[in-house]
Amino acid sequence: MGIIFTKLWRLFNHQEHKVIIVGLDNAGKTTILYQFSMNEVVHTSPTIGSNVEEIVVKNTHFLMWDIGGQESLRSSWNTYYTNTEFVIVVVDSTDRERISVTREELYRMLAHEDLKKAGLLVFANKQDVKGCMTVAEISQSLQLTSVKDHQWHIQACCALTGEGLCQGLEWMMSRLRVR
Repeated sequence: MGIIFTKLWRLFNHQEHKVIIVGLDNAGKTTILYQFSMNEVVHTSPTIGSNVEEIVVKNTHFLMWDIGGQESLRSSWNTYYTNTEFVIVVVDSTDRERISVTREELYRMLAHEDLKKAGLLVFANKQDVKGCMTVAEISQSLQLTSVKDHQWHIQACCALTGEGLCQGLEWMMSRLRVR
């Protein structure tokens, strides 16, 4: 009887974990979202507003919000922060000129009251491109070692192939088990 109850409880009592995916325009946020949901590359255009998908990994439900990254849209990111458990910041590893802008946006977000308890996953995207910044360079440019109030992880990835994305999800799932 206990086994049946446990299975029914798991079936009907799944908790969703809210995740927001942010980053500058053209970083690969939407490509990553659709790699998670469909395991394939979807040709995208710049996101105006947001895309949302439910991703289920090992019976863990993530509600992932991919939010547009154009400069004119960044001021509205905070409208998505309520109840967010994880922030995924996608960095275009080839965009050396704007890494400081990413850092400014990152620290503005992390200071927001609604994200005080959120975990931070940084995807260093486009690692397949020759001459891109390494994970260490991105970590240093974003000054991640100074992030003390949030659990964080940086993960090299390639949104087009999906390489590195599962490792990022695994890190998020491991943070859920810790709580």
